[in-house]
Amino acid sequence: MSLVRPIFPLQSFLARSKRWFPVRTGSKPVCLAMTRAQTSGAEQEEKVVIVGGGIGGLATAVALLRLGIRSVVLEQAESLRTGGTSLTLSKNGWRVLDAISVGPQLRMQFLEIQGVVVKKEDGRELGSFKFKDDDQSQEVRAVERRVLLETLASQLPPQTIRFSSKLESIQSNVNGDTLLQLGDGTRLLAKIVIGCDGIRSKVATWMGFSEPKYVGYCAFRGLGFFPNGQPFQQKVNYIFGRGLRAGYVPVSATKVYWFICFNTPSLGPRITDPAILRKQAKELVSTWPEDLQNLIDLTPDEAISRDPLVDRWLWPGIAPSASKGRVVLVGDAWHPVTPNLGQGACCALEDSVVLANKLASAINGRTESIEGAMKSYGSERWSRVFPLTLLANLVGAFVQSDNPLVCSIRNNIVSAMGQSSRTNSGTHKL
Repeated sequence: MSLVRPIFPLQSFLARSKRWFPVRTGSKPVCLAMTRAQTSGAEQEEKVVIVGGGIGGLATAVALLRLGIRSVVLEQAESLRTGGTSLTLSKNGWRVLDAISVGPQLRMQFLEIQGVVVKKEDGRELGSFKFKDDDQSQEVRAVERRVLLETLASQLPPQTIRFSSKLESIQSNVNGDTLLQLGDGTRLLAKIVIGCDGIRSKVATWMGFSEPKYVGYCAFRGLGFFPNGQPFQQKVNYIFGRGLRAGYVPVSATKVYWFICFNTPSLGPRITDPAILRKQAKELVSTWPEDLQNLIDLTPDEAISRDPLVDRWLWPGIAPSASKGRVVLVGDAWHPVTPNLGQGACCALEDSVVLANKLASAINGRTESIEGAMKSYGSERWSRVFPLTLLANLVGAFVQSDNPLVCSIRNNIVSAMGQSSRTNSGTHKL
């Protein structure tokens, strides 16, 4: 969830999105048939191959399809990876979803969040803000990752997503095509490869990118379920401690997303046992407001997780380019970012429509070469994602600090911002 009001301006391309992507209402049923790559000794030729069936990969496939370009999506799992909890989408993310014609059906399922309330660990309020105080066009909703993936997948033709297709190796040919070797022996020869395979991207590794860097804190996440209706107002609730913070936000009429971020110098062993995860999460906030404890108790086993938070800084002149030949990266594979601004998924969605538009122009001969289109995409998007990555990291370090003086300054700033917001709201009413 975002830790500041998500009021970032949208790139100008999104203002023209309806011209690029004609709006289509409704959707086809979600097809989750287990389509597997066919093993063959010969090379299978594909025009556009997208590696990774997450948010960035599926959004890119849908955006390309809206422009008349079909693709193949390689997903290493046996089905859509619908685990996880929820993610925050601000107005830039929603404009992309509208551009690819899935926004309306998603809005019907998720609550619009009105603002933020920040509290101390003893429950006392530090400050509160309303999103529309600064920007009347702002739109913030927490969206279930599962629903978003299934909605995107429903827009794609059958057989587009090839499950159980794990990428093992990449090789560039002299003519610029890319040979992809899969774990089951399948060999794909692709004209264009789009790497959307997340923070541990094999495509990014092949292109020379370093591993994302651990930022010093981990996050428990969960999705509490209230079968008779959840009781909370449509606000993000943050709780700040020393080296520890938590938050929760209503997602729908029955579900509430929550998280707990805690400092730890070492990751320790990976734990997947839900009982242990639940116990550890509750111990961290045992003296904090009771609502948080109840949310953890009401979280199904499959909806609780613990993950280290990472990012990668794309220093100019040092980091590799977003593209190499006719291979290009989208989303976390290129620019993993901490969740402190709530812009990770939004940026991946933005990537998808920018890249789709540039590739379509190049493929149809209206602009430069495909390689040139990819470089143009990288240059345009770098100026957007690099500052966001840095800002998210700095915001996280500030609010996650365990230094008493820094925590006092943080709390005073939040209190002052809340007072300013209330004053401005009163002025608006006049």
